[in-house]
Amino acid sequence: MSENRGVVYLGQGHVEVQSIDYPKMVDPSGRAIGHGVILKVVTTNICGSDQHMVRGRTTAEVGLVLGHEITGEVVEIGRDVETLKIGDLVSVPFNVACGRCTTCKEQHTGVCLNVNPSRAGGAYGYVDMGGWIGGQAEYVMVPYADFNLLKFPDKDRAMEKIRDLTCLSDILPTGYHGAVTAGVKPGSTVYIAGAGPVGMAAAGAARLLGAAVTIVGDMNPDRLAHARAVGFETVDLSLDASLGEQIAAILGTPEVDCAVDCVGFEAHGHGTHSHEEAPATVLNSLMEVTRVAGAIGIPGLYVTDDPGAIDAAARRGNLSIRFGLGWAKSHSFHTGQTPVMKYNRNLMQAILWDRLPIAEIVNVNVISLDEAPNGYRQFDGGAPRKFVLDPHGMLKAA
Repeated sequence: MSENRGVVYLGQGHVEVQSIDYPKMVDPSGRAIGHGVILKVVTTNICGSDQHMVRGRTTAEVGLVLGHEITGEVVEIGRDVETLKIGDLVSVPFNVACGRCTTCKEQHTGVCLNVNPSRAGGAYGYVDMGGWIGGQAEYVMVPYADFNLLKFPDKDRAMEKIRDLTCLSDILPTGYHGAVTAGVKPGSTVYIAGAGPVGMAAAGAARLLGAAVTIVGDMNPDRLAHARAVGFETVDLSLDASLGEQIAAILGTPEVDCAVDCVGFEAHGHGTHSHEEAPATVLNSLMEVTRVAGAIGIPGLYVTDDPGAIDAAARRGNLSIRFGLGWAKSHSFHTGQTPVMKYNRNLMQAILWDRLPIAEIVNVNVISLDEAPNGYRQFDGGAPRKFVLDPHGMLKAA
């Protein structure tokens, strides 16, 4: 077998489905490995993090094969793989992790020390994340397969829930990680910044964790309408009323117990300033509305190099954050890539036993691989959907 196609980054604002190399059992340096498997990709999702690259807001190089949210069927096994067999249906954590280093053994798989020569942490199809080829394709190679892959125990049952289970590779654990690190617990009042897919996953996670009230904030009316339709309170950040005032209208107080930043560095101002980019505005607003001794989870992406930033400081990842306010209020902050393996098995069980209808919450929309460029355009335009690619036509478009 030698044919493969994938979604390739062509430069600012453009992607295209092209013929790419069929995956080989080699690492990014070209060294042969025996611990990998090759997957026939069943589903692979478009992520907001991909959009940062496509918009030209990172140092991603033209020709990069995109895609780090992957679910697939094992079709080839390396000589050293022991716990998987051909035909297994598996979820791929977006973190590439060796399972052997200090951080992996501590469950910090988002910052593995052995998969990226330039920094801690690796990912598929992503800038500065080790050169691992992306999975928005028909086939992909996954290294350290015994450690990385989550096998679904019943393939037929998993396929019945595949629109939900496809979210296990990134978006659901990322939203859940944001809620957990924000300290969401039974009875909490929670504010989620951003009604995109990660924000909606965080809202769903907050509900699963027992939050009393979950409020989702955004400026996109379609996304806010979807958030309300699946049962969450909302605030419209395009209004001139402050975030605290809108929260007070719901809760009777302008503060919440905990908050989650699901926007990241491409944030914009509120109200009359909603057209202006303001990369620190979400973090600053969350410090304002989170109560004393509360916590803020930050799964939203922040980068060290942003070529399209509004000023020289932001281009280097230096933001004007009111850290003194957070210090004075004794806030806790948690940042960084989500360690997917810390959560994905339990979240799989929640899906399989109908505790978490995540496909409905994030509004999964299945499209073909060839429709990926249009999916990117719609998602960039603010469509309230989670676009899931079906490279082999194994799902009915919905």
